[in-house]
Amino acid sequence: MTDNTPTVLGTQPIGKLLVQYSIPAIIGMTVTSLYNIIDSIFIGHGIGPLGITGLAITFPLMNLVIAFCTLVAVGGATISSIYLGQRNTERATDVLHNVVLLCIINAVCFGLITFIFLDPILHFFGASAETLPYARDFMQVLLLGTPIAFVFIGLNNIMRATGYPKKAMLSSLLTVGANIIIAPFFIFYLDWGMRGAALATVLSQTCGMLWVLKHFCDPKSFIHFQKGRYKLQKRIIISIFSIGMSPFLMNVCACVVVIILNNSLRNYGGDMAIGAYGIVNRMLTLFVMIVMGLAQGMQPIVGYNYGAHQFQRVRNTLKYGIIAGVSITTTGFLLSEIFPHAIVAMFTDNEALTDIANTGLRICCLMFPFVGCQIIISNFFQSIGKSPISIFLSLSRQLLFLIPCLVILPRYFGTNGVWSSIPVSDFVAFVIAVITLIIHFKKVNKKEQEQIQVQ
Repeated sequence: MTDNTPTVLGTQPIGKLLVQYSIPAIIGMTVTSLYNIIDSIFIGHGIGPLGITGLAITFPLMNLVIAFCTLVAVGGATISSIYLGQRNTERATDVLHNVVLLCIINAVCFGLITFIFLDPILHFFGASAETLPYARDFMQVLLLGTPIAFVFIGLNNIMRATGYPKKAMLSSLLTVGANIIIAPFFIFYLDWGMRGAALATVLSQTCGMLWVLKHFCDPKSFIHFQKGRYKLQKRIIISIFSIGMSPFLMNVCACVVVIILNNSLRNYGGDMAIGAYGIVNRMLTLFVMIVMGLAQGMQPIVGYNYGAHQFQRVRNTLKYGIIAGVSITTTGFLLSEIFPHAIVAMFTDNEALTDIANTGLRICCLMFPFVGCQIIISNFFQSIGKSPISIFLSLSRQLLFLIPCLVILPRYFGTNGVWSSIPVSDFVAFVIAVITLIIHFKKVNKKEQEQIQVQ
């Protein structure tokens, strides 16, 4: 056996495997987060605080875009991997062509309907008369580019799933690099405002899309485009949607939460409070995405050893994952508590927005060290095939506990009550995750003891 075979997951040191499998995923997740942070920085300094607020208003709609995109991208990537594992390249090729068609159809339908009803949607998401023009200018351009974004993300996932993870990572780096070059030119030099920021995003995604199209047009690629294969197949579509439904629902739930947050902040703190949340969200999401990359690296290690009944290796992987996850979110906590002004200053120089964002950042991250542990535990259950538990724990942090807090706390504490809802829900979700994990391992230990007695 070579070192590239799956058997190493059951033999090599856990720490070495965790680094080997997590680093590429962490880089990919970090790049995605930095992409959003760079947009916010350019908008904050080039357009102003209302630009930041307008961008924050679009967060729920962006979550919906991601939801409809991942519905196809994640499902397609998973199905193509399964077919390749069965050495069925013909069916994997069919999946590739179905993914392209579904991405285009989804993008056109979603983009067109949203574009037509954009103003009432943005009002529902928390836009005021002052911030609506900024949010509208940004989303109109972005919605026109949804076919590009959907095809890029869909094919990039297929590229990663069919044996080209480095190429998929490079395509993400390419989009970020292009955005860093194009966005400041459009915003600062040409003074195109929010439309310029959105156009820079679309053009950078176009660069990534051309990169992945070039890959799949090359006959040397393991799976590539072929004439006469562009036909939707009912069986493949059902499989793609059934697998993609979980991340789809997760993003829809995230959309609901941000809508409630934006409206609560508008009611108790005004437009500037929504802009402050835009800054806080970008900062904390960076560290959450890094932990998610770590969790992705854990999944094959945990899954393989759980299937092989090597439960001590499963425990060790989980232990190292929790330590690393908590270390990452604790770093975010310390930076946010010690240097809040420096962090906020990256996004804006407006004093009013800075003051609100400083307060919001320090309150929101009070329980942030526990978030790393909660995310790792949630993904652990997914890795061992306990999807219902994983979905419950994932939703608990941003839906089940946060929404009741947002309904109750602001009534007594105003804007600070909105900010406080986040750490309170984070802590409760952490406690539930730990209790669930303890119960699970008690059952595992009991089974192990029963097996020993039988032997």
